[in-house]
Amino acid sequence: MSKAEQYLSEALDAFDFGGELVGAVRYGHGHINDTFVVHTQPGEDPCRRFILQRISSAAFKHPEQVMSNIVGVTRYLAEKIRAAGGDPERETMSVWATRSGESYYTDSEGSAWRCYPFIEGTICLQSAQTPELFAASGAAFGRFQRMLDGYPADTLYETIPRFHDTEDRLAKFLAAIEADAMGRVKEVQPEIDFVLERRADCSVDMQALRDGILPLRVTHNDTKLNNVLIDRKSGGGICVIDLDTVMPGLSINDFGDSIRFGANDNEEDEPDQSKVHFNLELFDVYTKAFLEGAGGALTNAELDYLPWGAKLMTLECGIRFLTDYLEGDHYFHIQRPQQNLDRARTQFTLVRGMEDNWDAMRAIVDKYRK
Repeated sequence: MSKAEQYLSEALDAFDFGGELVGAVRYGHGHINDTFVVHTQPGEDPCRRFILQRISSAAFKHPEQVMSNIVGVTRYLAEKIRAAGGDPERETMSVWATRSGESYYTDSEGSAWRCYPFIEGTICLQSAQTPELFAASGAAFGRFQRMLDGYPADTLYETIPRFHDTEDRLAKFLAAIEADAMGRVKEVQPEIDFVLERRADCSVDMQALRDGILPLRVTHNDTKLNNVLIDRKSGGGICVIDLDTVMPGLSINDFGDSIRFGANDNEEDEPDQSKVHFNLELFDVYTKAFLEGAGGALTNAELDYLPWGAKLMTLECGIRFLTDYLEGDHYFHIQRPQQNLDRARTQFTLVRGMEDNWDAMRAIVDKYRK
């Protein structure tokens, strides 16, 4: 029995679900937190469901900071949605307080548990099965940027320090080369050279932030399709979820991480790089939807830098995979040898594809620029 199962009953007792507890079972495909769906029977009303999560202490050392960010952002979003005539119970997550009125419960081992009402009539997809679904996620993440445009980003905690600091990722990569803990450097010299040839690129976004060209915003920082709930009936993206990494950041990185994930026409760990291509049509589909969702909230400079966001998030991810491979695959879980190396190579192939289509990417942004 896992630690989460051991303390599940204790966590369930900490919340008043407003009805008889029917049961709780494991839920979803997440690899960080322990997630359960809780079924309750509130009198004669239909069964009501909740999401109960044990926050990973390995990933998040300060759950109180994570929850402070989430409470602040979701309350702000709820007010914005309500003022616009929307439904905050479906269009944003909301924290379900403990019996004592806290935003999370700490069990007897010291782990933090939090609860959200389940948003019914939605699905969570692991990949974009159609361009329309990819566009739905783009509209949702663009809308997320627009609604949080006025939120003071500097009041949020940095829940994972330097998470999308490409300069810091490069420094850790160079240290891994120097240490060569597993004796693998000699195997991957072409990949190392690929990164070193783009060393100056790793400072583009951070320098633009330091120079005041790009503004600091509230950003999601993990903008994959599976972090948007899709409405079963309309097929639209209605709610952005998994807010653990909501913190100060750059809008171009949120845009770029989606492109890195969704405009790849093959698997992330594809061994045969001849099968991997950067899909410019999907870049077009996502850019249009994202900018429509953002509704003019982004500055001209942010629009100019969107292609850089796509390239840098992809390059950064490749650097992280390659760093982990050099250090012995201790961070990203692998199912086979060299999987992290294949993951890194895929990211670098996508970077090359973006470089080959750079002018076309800029033209697409300009086409949808408001």
